[in-house]
Amino acid sequence: MEQFIKSMIGRSRMIESYDFGEIIVDGKRYFSDLLIFPKKVLSGWWRKKGHSLCIEDLKDVIKEKPEVIVIGTGYAGLMNVPKDIREQIRNLGIDLIIQRTEEACKTFNELLKAGIMVVAALHLTC
Repeated sequence: MEQFIKSMIGRSRMIESYDFGEIIVDGKRYFSDLLIFPKKVLSGWWRKKGHSLCIEDLKDVIKEKPEVIVIGTGYAGLMNVPKDIREQIRNLGIDLIIQRTEEACKTFNELLKAGIMVVAALHLTC
């Protein structure tokens, strides 16, 4: 297990900084909402209903079968994660953490360092 954790951390994407509308992941600056997987970052993450999350918005995340999904709801926390979406994700056996994006970035890094298979879905503005 220890070897797995070391190999995951060595390949994983660490969040270096976040501010309204901007995030730095592994030295690369992004200006649009994004999904952070253990081995890749997908920028330009758009949701079907804007500030209200749908299960379809997380289909790529769910396919990865993470232990935990960390959702950043924006700088002021204005993105909504409806109760039915939270229940659907938890029914899949995936833990869900929903926080304002600044706190979600910290949580993501902590889980990653602990060797947890985590994926982040981050809204960078509002």
